[in-house]
Amino acid sequence: KSKRRASDIIFSQLINKDNNVNGINQFILADSITKKLNKENGAITSLISRDNDVVVLCENKCTRILSSGKNALFNADGNSQLIASSSVLGQSIPFSGDYGCQNAESIAKDEYRIYFADANKGAVLRLSRDGLTVISDVGMKDYFADTMDRYINRAIGTYDERKKEYNITLQKKHNSH
Repeated sequence: KSKRRASDIIFSQLINKDNNVNGINQFILADSITKKLNKENGAITSLISRDNDVVVLCENKCTRILSSGKNALFNADGNSQLIASSSVLGQSIPFSGDYGCQNAESIAKDEYRIYFADANKGAVLRLSRDGLTVISDVGMKDYFADTMDRYINRAIGTYDERKKEYNITLQKKHNSH
């Protein structure tokens, strides 16, 4: 019997080229090999490595999983300090803002910036080191809010290195009438 866990990450053993060890096909259940994310965030649409951490884009929320050996301990003032941990994937920290990514094909990257669309909220976003920015609010807020959720089947994103611009192509839903 199989079970689909769209908001969990299952990871294998490590690969170490220096020692000629390849454990990527080994899933040892005695080890803690599952990172469970909040199911309310929806299914995971993309995992992106950035600054030795993993950015996780889910359908309803974006989070950052601290890399192996790190967890955050929050002080009373809300600031965090990193502490050591033996887990492979550390703590999951959500980005502020209730935005997600339903169309993985809308994702485009430029250095440390990640661009994508949230079709449910009718927004185009940039995830940078300073957090989420709704870039569609600059002159295109009404267009994307009115168009994306009702009329768009797919949103395909690319990044133009020469012009330093995120491009998005919206594919309309076919009307069956």
